[in-house]
Amino acid sequence: MTSTESEDPQVAGTPPPLRDGGARPPYGLALATGLALFALYVLTLAPNTAFWDTSEYIATAYILGIPHPPGNPLFVVLARTWLLLLSPLGLSVAVRVNLFAAATSAASSAFLMLVAHRILVPIFGNDRRACVGGVVAALLAGTAFTVWNQSTVNEKVYTVSVLIIALVTWLAVRWRDRRDEPGAERYLLWAVFLLAIGLTNHQMSVLPLPALGLFVLLSQPRVLLRPRVVGRAVLLAVVGLSFNFVLPVRSALDPVINEGEPVCSSAAGAAVAIYTNGHAGCPALAYNLARKQYQKPPVTQRMAPFAAQVRNYLQYFEWQWGRGLDPTELPGSRRLPVALLFGALGLAGLWVTWRADRVTFAYMLTLSLTLTLVLVYYLNFKYGYSLSPEITDRSLHEVRERDYFFIASFLLWGMLAGIGLAWMWGAVASTLKGARRYLVTAPILAVALIPLGFNWMWASRAGDWAAHDWAWDLLTSVEPYGIIFTNGDNDTFPLWYLQEVEGVRKDVTVIVGQYLFTDWYPRQLARLTAPDRQRPFDPDLVPGLYAAPPEPPTHSITTLTDDQMNAVGPARLSEDATIHLPRIDVVYPAGAELNRADQLALAFIHDSIEERPIYFAGAGGLITDLGLDRWGVRQGLAVKLEPRTLADSLPPGLVRGSRPYGAEVFDLPRSLELYQKVYRYGGLRDRAVWADRSTLNIPWHYYAMALQLSDVVRTATADSSLVRDLQSDALAFRVVSEGGALGTPTDSGG
Repeated sequence: MTSTESEDPQVAGTPPPLRDGGARPPYGLALATGLALFALYVLTLAPNTAFWDTSEYIATAYILGIPHPPGNPLFVVLARTWLLLLSPLGLSVAVRVNLFAAATSAASSAFLMLVAHRILVPIFGNDRRACVGGVVAALLAGTAFTVWNQSTVNEKVYTVSVLIIALVTWLAVRWRDRRDEPGAERYLLWAVFLLAIGLTNHQMSVLPLPALGLFVLLSQPRVLLRPRVVGRAVLLAVVGLSFNFVLPVRSALDPVINEGEPVCSSAAGAAVAIYTNGHAGCPALAYNLARKQYQKPPVTQRMAPFAAQVRNYLQYFEWQWGRGLDPTELPGSRRLPVALLFGALGLAGLWVTWRADRVTFAYMLTLSLTLTLVLVYYLNFKYGYSLSPEITDRSLHEVRERDYFFIASFLLWGMLAGIGLAWMWGAVASTLKGARRYLVTAPILAVALIPLGFNWMWASRAGDWAAHDWAWDLLTSVEPYGIIFTNGDNDTFPLWYLQEVEGVRKDVTVIVGQYLFTDWYPRQLARLTAPDRQRPFDPDLVPGLYAAPPEPPTHSITTLTDDQMNAVGPARLSEDATIHLPRIDVVYPAGAELNRADQLALAFIHDSIEERPIYFAGAGGLITDLGLDRWGVRQGLAVKLEPRTLADSLPPGLVRGSRPYGAEVFDLPRSLELYQKVYRYGGLRDRAVWADRSTLNIPWHYYAMALQLSDVVRTATADSSLVRDLQSDALAFRVVSEGGALGTPTDSGG
């Protein structure tokens, strides 16, 4: 096509129906676009693990373990295969798995580039302008904040699901183009298979199903009446879902990370659980697949008003196109004009799709609504982590920002915004004359660079060793063969990663308190700490830190049987009760309630304390809930349970801080040795932006530790130089704990 005005579909009026006319899609350009985005993700890639679920997924991919329900077997097997394929490169396990997230996300944008190009062909004609529009759409899709942020580290399994959504969308478009050709139904059959096997990765994978069903009904409904096509589709769905058989098979082999322990006594029971999606069959597998562990209420029982949940989505939408324009996470900030611009461009993209082809518009509109309003309703979140501060009860808020659940929505909207921007470019160019009018108006397309520029600092994870070093610091705080009780994901999963992937301090038993409420976790702890499975202490990890390592423990952490542990339930005391531990008597008053986790933790401590040092990850949480904080002694970041009579004077080396600093007891020599010689602080000090506000408590722990150490050093010694150094360190940690040098919110925020 020439560039004369009379032949320009942008000007000529109503475009033709969406048909490719035999033109080959620009697969080479899509590949180049995907590789460019992949290069961007590599440039901003995390060098190791990160917080939340990252460590769990890296570790389970490495050992072929089972992550939290529903178990995600497709991700685990794909990531393990990816690890093996990339092993000749000599990269670390964490980097290889992070590259898996980068590759799947970049591929998603590449497929959406093809979709955008196909939509723009009736508008521009099958020439370079449609190609440029497709590249712009892919760029905006791939640099939306959440998409980019989730592509630089494998925090979740969602980049695999997003790839399935993008690929299913492309297959649908190709089928519509070629639906009258013999064998065209293969595109739909591939889509069905991807949706089915995608469900074994995450439920997000099946979100295109309503749009795809409507698309087929509007395009060629008779294809659904062909027995051969329907039969093959059912067979492919059965085969795809069968990937969930990986869960009971692998669980029966008892990997170290075996969450939910979905073992089945029969293949028939497993099959019923799989093909009813957890509504019947093998109890353990059904429990996992239905995610019953999380006890989510039905969607009719709203955890927050629907309007508040929609506002939460809009808050995340505002982040996507210029996160760095304002450090605050609250809506209504300096990001708002940019968000309105890209919202309008996305609507323009839908309008362009309407002009190009009504049926494709129906698909895009249905998919957009499914990924936004329908998903908001289905997810049924509590109040947003940072929204509704007037709701002071934190249990009514989400424990973190949940923008990652909408990654597919933001990817799709980025594509639509790119289509809208390309149309705007064409509309302005059509008002001019001359062969170079599209070149002259090309600067309009620079709008697509706004997310690239303003999201970079916030989406990048380059140089971020914080989660790795936090785990290193906690594990090295624990004496050989010790137990450390943790409080949640961020002081548990990074420790699992370090133990299972890097082999650091495998002798330490990590116990996450929340999992003690389950029946499977206490059983696993008992098995994994039995003498025949207790892993040895490596004294060469930090030479000289522990001069005389003890012999391995002679028994498990508990003497309770499985049946006894299963029988433990919540108990309210009718009278005062005393728990006797060596040199520790804990009195619980009448009326106190000890839940299942409390009782099992006390049982483990009682049965283990003679052979295993007992630690807690921090001075709050479980140690306080159990009433054991009076016997806690800080050793760096961790708190050791130190059996002693409280009336006794503190032995040499133990120093109590002053009341303004918390009055905690420190093992000063041990804490200084850890702080000065053992601990690592990558990404925890001198950091420009700490993007995840819900994990700011991590650098805050370092700030508090350095400040408290300066206090006890001042109390115990006359080393004013060391006091100043510790106070200087505390100030650096404090800056990071407030968001970083460039990420601290100001009063100008929303």
